[in-house]
Amino acid sequence: MIQLACAALIPPPIRTAAPETVLVVEDEPVIRELAAAAFEDEGYRVLTAADAHEAGRILQRERVDMLFTDIDLARNTDGVTLARAARRHRPDLPVVYTSGGRHRLAEGEAVADSVFVPKPYRPSEVAALANRILGHH
Repeated sequence: MIQLACAALIPPPIRTAAPETVLVVEDEPVIRELAAAAFEDEGYRVLTAADAHEAGRILQRERVDMLFTDIDLARNTDGVTLARAARRHRPDLPVVYTSGGRHRLAEGEAVADSVFVPKPYRPSEVAALANRILGHH
C-alpha cells in the first residue's frame, strides 16, 4: 500500500528522444502563431508555412511527424492537395485539417485516416489531439 502511494508521487518520465515535428500550414499569421504555440507548449518541434508551396519545400527537406493544415490556403493552394502530395512520399503521415468555412470533405477528397477540426478551435484541443495522434496520451 505504501509503495502504491509513493509511486503516485513519481513524475512521469521525461521524453528523451528528439521531439516530434508538427508542420502547421495556415495563411492567417495570427492563427498560425496560435496553433504553433499550442504545439510548442506540448513539447513538439514546430515548423510553419503560409501556403502549400512553402509547406512542400519544408516537407522535402525536413522530417515531419504530423501535418496540421488549413483547407483553404493563399495563392490558390489547398490543404487537401498538399496532404495528398505529402502522403505520396509518407503514406503514414498523420494529417489534421482545419477550416473556418463550411467544408464537407467528400469521400475520396480527404486523405485517408485524417481528422477535421473546425475553426474556431481552442489551442488546448489541437494540442491534445496531437498528443493522441502521436501517442502521448
